[in-house]
Amino acid sequence: MSPHEAVVAVDIGGTTTKSALVGVDGRILATDVRATEHGEAAQRAVSAATATQASRARTLGARVVGAGVVSPGIIDEASGVVRYASNLGWRGVSLRDLLTTVLDAPVGVGHDARSAGIAEGVFGAVRGQASYVHVSIGTGIAASLVVAGRAVSGHEGGAGELGHTPVHPGGEPCPCGQRGCLEVYASGAGLARRYEQRTGTARTAAQVAARLEEDRAAGEVWSEGARALALGLATCTQLLDPQTIVIAGGLAQAGDLLLAPVRAGLAELLRWREAPTLVVTTLGTDAARLGAALVAMQAAGLADRAAAWDLGATGVPAGAGAAGG
Repeated sequence: MSPHEAVVAVDIGGTTTKSALVGVDGRILATDVRATEHGEAAQRAVSAATATQASRARTLGARVVGAGVVSPGIIDEASGVVRYASNLGWRGVSLRDLLTTVLDAPVGVGHDARSAGIAEGVFGAVRGQASYVHVSIGTGIAASLVVAGRAVSGHEGGAGELGHTPVHPGGEPCPCGQRGCLEVYASGAGLARRYEQRTGTARTAAQVAARLEEDRAAGEVWSEGARALALGLATCTQLLDPQTIVIAGGLAQAGDLLLAPVRAGLAELLRWREAPTLVVTTLGTDAARLGAALVAMQAAGLADRAAAWDLGATGVPAGAGAAGG
């Protein structure tokens, strides 16, 4: 393959859509971050992100040989359709069609959390492990479930929707239509919303975390969220028996502020057995975008080359940052 060939990777999050132009040798040639929005506006954001990377490829003289796009929700990977994504307001959205209207290249579609978990297993904290759970905590919560070396997608592509498992039956309403879902209590958006409900003051989850020692409401909301997360992870452990649970997404940046109470909660809930090892991702907040790049390389028929990419200590392929966005 020519060194001037590249793939486009698009990671659709509940808050931001991140994209990258990645050389087939693993070098990141350009990046872009933009607001995701909601509904049709979110679809336009995906198209715009893709068009941006296509334009940058032309500017750099690179030929796009494949693309990968990953999204939250229930994903039909074979058809490239998002069947349902509550945080995006999507039903029946064809991501493959969105990208192929911009790019003349094969397009692969995957689940954001599942793809991030696969990337963690190839490059990150659970490299070489056969059974693990990778939990992405951002606007929502979703998990990548890897059992005996295989990522589990489920009958309808909905495996890993950990955020919509009930931890408080009959509890607070969730955008999905249920009550008491885990992400209502433990996602970044859920923590921020519950803090504002109690105090009348709007703060991000990171700002709530920074106030734990001085703000009683912050401490209560954080403690309730950690307890809910421990309950969800205990259920995963009983069902799947993972060696390791990786915490990823924006909330992973809280480090031991989050991991310490969750570890304690797991130890209490799993009294008859050892809890799995709980760690923070080594791929940072770009795990899903790296996962999208793997999806793109697979669509281009180059999956074996992607496995050989050299990742530096920052968790991105060597040469990253050659161009910004």
